[in-house]
Amino acid sequence: MSQRQLKFGALIQGVGGPGDQTSWLDPDVPGDASVDLGWVTGLARRFEEAKLDFVFVADSQFISRDSPPHYLNRFEPLTLLSALAAVTSHIGLAATITTSYTEPFHVARQLASLDLLSRGRAGWNVVTSLDIGTAGLYGRDGHLDYETRYGRAREHVEVVRGLWDSYEDDAFPRDKEAGVFLDRSRLHDLDHRGEHFSVTGPLNAERSVQGQPVVFQAGDSEEGRDLAASVGEGIFTMPRGLEAGQAFYAEMKRRAADKGRDPDAVLILPALTVVLADTDEEAQALEDAAFAAKDFDRSLAEFGRPYGWHDFSQYDPDAPFPDVAHLAATGSRTVADHVQEAAAAGGLTLRQTVQYLERQYRSAFIGTARTVADQIQAWFEGRAADGFILAVTIPRDFDRFAADVLPILRERGLFRTDYEATTLRGNLGLPVPENRYTAARREASDEDGKVGDGSAPPRQAVA
Repeated sequence: MSQRQLKFGALIQGVGGPGDQTSWLDPDVPGDASVDLGWVTGLARRFEEAKLDFVFVADSQFISRDSPPHYLNRFEPLTLLSALAAVTSHIGLAATITTSYTEPFHVARQLASLDLLSRGRAGWNVVTSLDIGTAGLYGRDGHLDYETRYGRAREHVEVVRGLWDSYEDDAFPRDKEAGVFLDRSRLHDLDHRGEHFSVTGPLNAERSVQGQPVVFQAGDSEEGRDLAASVGEGIFTMPRGLEAGQAFYAEMKRRAADKGRDPDAVLILPALTVVLADTDEEAQALEDAAFAAKDFDRSLAEFGRPYGWHDFSQYDPDAPFPDVAHLAATGSRTVADHVQEAAAAGGLTLRQTVQYLERQYRSAFIGTARTVADQIQAWFEGRAADGFILAVTIPRDFDRFAADVLPILRERGLFRTDYEATTLRGNLGLPVPENRYTAARREASDEDGKVGDGSAPPRQAVA
């Protein structure tokens, strides 16, 4: 495409994710929506009909009795996306997988399989896990510290990408007349020896039509931002307003460029919650009513997650916010630091701090379809976003967004009328990464003067 256009992913949250206490009570949401394949399939088909770029399945593994409803009982992401691959044809399929509690070979094989099953539609959201309790699920004494988690994550992605290049694109002649199935010179061991992993390879899965799955990342700490700038092709974020979004966008594009990457091949994708009504006033009233209906005790319990599920009920909710940032040292340190600063600056009580955080990270676009379209356009053209991740729990809310907001964006030339490609990379406008061994051989041949005429090497294709 010659014109920059919006990209949209849709996050399926079953019976309700963080901060969503009541969606599961809606008559249009089955009580077992998070483990109802038919219901999830119906949403995925809706997303594809609307020409969205990808379905996103977030994940975490540790739960407490205070976890959001969706977290308590849900599908393992890659199992679910493999099922969705069979009933969709164009929409991308992205999942969260932690690098702190997995091995690179296993992840490489799982995602390569999904990429082949879907014919080039797989994506990986790289996370390091914020829930301290996850360590106990894997027999560990404690959660890794930030430096170790992110060092491991960077090396994990490096190894996975190396394994995805085990076969060059022409490795399988499959020549029945000659009896040649494999070109042995096009299969490569990895032989990685690093600080966190030692992996020989090769991987027993060929590259898909999009070369490699798309890598997403969502860390907001200094370490997370550095990782995202290093490996992320799509970066998820939750900015607190347009100006904050613009600052994050500019920073991440600059960081990517500083690492020698093309900033245009790094997409910034903020979370998006939409509240639509016939008038702006009605939409704002709906938003206000939703917050007024929240049960504070439940909000307080969930508020403890970044702090290792610390029990905040032991404090007076109307006393000043306690100094507990140290409890998030290996959890969600960035959120905790922001909360502590905001509480101190505003002289907030614990109750006010909980309510503040719920509103700050909602990223709501509120109003009529035209108002919401205007807001989305302002973020997009104002370089605060290349697209958005839309949180979906109640299907009719998405249906209204698709029927009322997307047509306005299409009229303005900001969103597609049909898919441009059959792969996730193709629809996101991302280049197909050249196999490293193919590239090395081509570069060596160019240097030896055996091929080429001095012109620039061919540009990477888009699947």
